[in-house]
Amino acid sequence: MASFTQTFKNIFKIEELRQRILFTIGILIVVRIGAHITLPGIDINALQLANADEANTLFGMFDMFVGGAFSNAAIFALGIMPYITSSIVFQLAGIVIPTIQKMQKEGEEGRRKLNQWTRMFTVVICIFNAWGVSIKLMSQQAGNGIPVVTNPGALFVVSTIIILTAGVIFMMWLGEQITERGLGNGISLIIMIGIIARFPAAIWQEWLLISTGARHWIVELFAILLLVGIIALVILISQGARRVPVQYAKRQIGRRTVGGVTQYLPLKVNAAGVMPIIFAQTLMFIPNTILYFFPASETLMSIAKLFQYDSWFYALCYFIMIMAFTYFYTAIIFNPRDMSENMKKQGGFIPGIRPGQATTEYIDYIITRITLPGAIFLGLIAILPTFVTNVFDVNRSFAQFFGGTSLLIMVGVALDTLNQVESHLLMRHYDGFMKSGRIRGRAN
Repeated sequence: MASFTQTFKNIFKIEELRQRILFTIGILIVVRIGAHITLPGIDINALQLANADEANTLFGMFDMFVGGAFSNAAIFALGIMPYITSSIVFQLAGIVIPTIQKMQKEGEEGRRKLNQWTRMFTVVICIFNAWGVSIKLMSQQAGNGIPVVTNPGALFVVSTIIILTAGVIFMMWLGEQITERGLGNGISLIIMIGIIARFPAAIWQEWLLISTGARHWIVELFAILLLVGIIALVILISQGARRVPVQYAKRQIGRRTVGGVTQYLPLKVNAAGVMPIIFAQTLMFIPNTILYFFPASETLMSIAKLFQYDSWFYALCYFIMIMAFTYFYTAIIFNPRDMSENMKKQGGFIPGIRPGQATTEYIDYIITRITLPGAIFLGLIAILPTFVTNVFDVNRSFAQFFGGTSLLIMVGVALDTLNQVESHLLMRHYDGFMKSGRIRGRAN
């Protein structure tokens, strides 16, 4: 404990690191302030009543990523998600569109052009998303019939599109500022702070249940210990990788002899990261989102009940879809043929495996095998909130921190940020948080 305290003090002894931390905190405060500035022409009280039934829809999931800004109809209601969507689109497009694939392989110049295209497409997505938000807000009413938008019409639609699009662009700029002048990946930190923003309210709700006698403190203590154990397991699996030895042949370049060393190709157990959960969760929320717009009936209510967050049917379908998406996304981001060709060009080979097709098949075999435990892990982590809700009767706002997208994003971003802090400390000859070596950040 004393070593940890000393390390924490050392962080603020380094002027550059101290300035980066304070700058990052300042930017994140601006993000949270923007999440509470409501759009012009919105009745706040009517909005809160109208949003009461949207927790189990796509809107509720989206609101989780933007830290409540969507339910507040704030200027940052779209969060940074349009940029994330645009990035995913271009990542997937690189598989089928040769022009984008070529840019991905052109190094820094190609990445710069691709970033420009991604930002421009983000604006297009923002315009359509903001238009949809304006239509949704104008159609909403509180239970007593009071409209959410006081003066609906073309002026409200245009102003909403401009404000929300500008909000996303501003958040993109803030994220870039954090990455360049702050600490950690700015875009990831903005998403994480939105998720963490709900944690204090969730803890307060749990405290109220204990104080009123609705839940015994021993059950709550066990739930918290379970949460700590789950976080430790997520860190362990997220850092886990199969190290494939790669031998490089000796080469004579001028008077120097290079090569002749053994390096390792790290193949992560959870290479797909959080993306399979996001894909599966989006599809699982579609049925209830569609039913949200139809008049209530007994048949529709029965279907909606199957897709409720705490339904075991929901958990089973969710688990199967995550398994499938994990293999799908891993196949997209890992190309064994490219890895084999790059290895061959650099004079490297896997001991006991012939270069070329044999190496491609061997890498593909290993990826297929290690993806299975990774897929099972993601599936179990994703349905843990449902398990905790049903078994321990934990409220949903607190249960989401036991697994799923929220936990994986928080752990991944925290490890990445901590890795940068560790680098600054070791570079200036201070002890890091881990005496045994550097913390390995998540793969982006």
